[in-house]
Amino acid sequence: FGDSRSAGEFFAGYITEKSLSVDNLFVFVLIMAKFSVPSHLQQRVLLIGVLIALVLRAIFIAAGAAIIASFSWVFYIFGAFLIYTAWKLIKEASSDEPDEEYEENRLLKSIEQRFGVADRYHDTKLFLRVNGKRVLTPLMVVMLAIGTTDVLFALDSIPAIFGLTQDPYIVFTANAFALMGLRQLYFLIGGLLRKLVHLSYGLSVILGFIGVKLILHALHESGVHVPEISIPVSLAVICGVLVITTITSLVASRRKAAAEEEKSVKVR
Repeated sequence: FGDSRSAGEFFAGYITEKSLSVDNLFVFVLIMAKFSVPSHLQQRVLLIGVLIALVLRAIFIAAGAAIIASFSWVFYIFGAFLIYTAWKLIKEASSDEPDEEYEENRLLKSIEQRFGVADRYHDTKLFLRVNGKRVLTPLMVVMLAIGTTDVLFALDSIPAIFGLTQDPYIVFTANAFALMGLRQLYFLIGGLLRKLVHLSYGLSVILGFIGVKLILHALHESGVHVPEISIPVSLAVICGVLVITTITSLVASRRKAAAEEEKSVKVR
């Protein structure tokens, strides 16, 4: 029901949040493996975990909107943070270090110490009575793990979407649709994730681009005559980077698989 500008802002924000949330899936896979979640419970874990993440993001968005409304200079901080995050992503992607294992955050550890955790899953139960004491089940712990871990991803994705629109409603709905689709995406492209070897480079370009856009916007708000990047240009850049990244990733993965197959044939 909005105008074309609102539609463009939502679509650009949704694609940006969706592409950034793909990183969440890598972590979700690690969490599922670490807690040995039974396959029949994974749907429920993802649903509740994503709902927890959505509530926490809503708090972040409300705080971000209030800060932006009061202090326009915060765009400089958001822009600089996104450019730093982009540089950090490139540095991590170019390193040959193996992927890190999932480690529980402090909040999760404190909750486990406070309540205690049962030694095994009890179907869909979240709490149990053990010797008169109420304890968490592993199912509850893994749900909290997914929900609270997403907060770390929100630290860069929320400033990124505020670089595309300052409308809190569009920011929240774009986040909501991007997060709610993660559950289906997890089962749909779980095997494809490992093939997206250039994804980090693509995300770094997108974050760096939005960081520059935020700084230009902040300069414009300060009265400096600088060019501003329009929503159609932003949308074209974001979509273009994702398409190129996907194609180059699949080509690189195919070449690597062919090289490994050829090597195994020679060994035989």
